[in-house]
Amino acid sequence: MIPASFDYVKPSSIEEAVRVYAAAGEDAKILAGGQSLLPILRLRLAYPELVVDLGGIAELTGVRDDGDGIVIGAMTTHADIVGDELVKRHAPLIAQATETVADRQVRHRGTFGGSLAHADPAGDLPAVALALDAELRVHGPNGQRSIAARDFFLDYLTTAMQPGEILTSIRVPKLGEGWSTHYEKINRVAQAWSIVAVAAAVHRSDGVITEARIGLTNMGSTPLRASATERALAGAPATAESVASASGSAAEGTSAPSDLSAKADYREHLVTVLTKRAVQHAAGI
Repeated sequence: MIPASFDYVKPSSIEEAVRVYAAAGEDAKILAGGQSLLPILRLRLAYPELVVDLGGIAELTGVRDDGDGIVIGAMTTHADIVGDELVKRHAPLIAQATETVADRQVRHRGTFGGSLAHADPAGDLPAVALALDAELRVHGPNGQRSIAARDFFLDYLTTAMQPGEILTSIRVPKLGEGWSTHYEKINRVAQAWSIVAVAAAVHRSDGVITEARIGLTNMGSTPLRASATERALAGAPATAESVASASGSAAEGTSAPSDLSAKADYREHLVTVLTKRAVQHAAGI
């Protein structure tokens, strides 16, 4: 289908983008990479009067060192993230998950910030941001503020951003010595959303798992942490048996959906299997 008609503006600064976007109110949509918005427009599931294209704001792209963290511009493409040395060195889980997003064409257009702001629980990157305790920085009519990833995703396709606010960057704490990560997912075809996916970051010391952070994709209306498994792994020996035992509680506290791709009980089974795989791989078992 052909989208309904709309006005289009391409600001050259964050301040201009916020001003234009806030003034239009609910009648405006933000265009980042367009991989989610354009299909919605073509299907006429949205009828914005104005589309604000962030592609002309250079300061929204790139990755920079920020002391004990790295800052990723919201308009940085998936392809650029996969190849970025700072990401690979300090937040490899992001590169590992991003490399599985759709196909090369999508990765060269889609953006990190767009994926997070869209807040699809079946998307790969929201659960990764959650597992890495990322901080999302937004600009709006009332200035700038930061939102912890654990507070950012409120419900299906719903975030904590207020009207007129735009996601501009994501700060990710560096993973130091002793940390290792792995991403596991199952989808029907390469371009399809994840049926279930697991993002694991594990810290080992002297043969013991001292801390584990596990993000779950498509196990509820938002990305989730496998909190029960994280608690069970803290202080556990880094063995296949202890990981398998802890992974059995991965579905605890989730509300897996049933759809054409999978029933809820199948997703609950998959998440225990993928959690075990991801944690064992990250722990070097």
